[in-house]
Amino acid sequence: MEKIVSTESPEETQTLGEELGRTLKAGDVVALIGDLGSGKTCLTQGIARGIGIAPGEVVSSPSYILINEYDGEIPIYHIDLYRLETFAEIAELGLGEYMNSDGICIIEWAERMAEGLPDTCIKIHIAWEDENTRSIKIQHSLS
Repeated sequence: MEKIVSTESPEETQTLGEELGRTLKAGDVVALIGDLGSGKTCLTQGIARGIGIAPGEVVSSPSYILINEYDGEIPIYHIDLYRLETFAEIAELGLGEYMNSDGICIIEWAERMAEGLPDTCIKIHIAWEDENTRSIKIQHSLS
C-alpha cells in the first residue's frame, strides 16, 4: 500500500507522524529515508506522541549516540544511521535485537541498511518541495 501526503509546516509533519504512531504496534519497524533537514526527526517526534511517549520525554536526533530509547505505552527505539558509512558498521550495532523486540524501531537514514530491513517495514520517503513543504510517501506491505 502506498500513500503520498504533503505537509506545509513542521507542525503538520508532526501531526502526520502522530496519526501514524497511533496505528503502530509492537514489533513494527519504520524506515525513514530523506535528505538532511527534510523532517525525519520532526516526523519521529509526532510518531512518538502517537505511540504514547512518556510525558516530558524529549525526542531528539540520536546522530552522535546512534540509538535513543524512549519509554511509552510501547518502547520506542530511535536509531540514526547518518554517521555510519558501511553496512558492516551498521551490522556491528546489532539492530536485529531492536527490530525483533517488543518495541517499535524508527530508523533515520534507513537506506544505509536497505538489505537489512525487514520485508514488513514501513518505508517513509520525505522529500523537499520548497522551504516549508514536504512530500511524504508512506509505503508498507499488507502482510
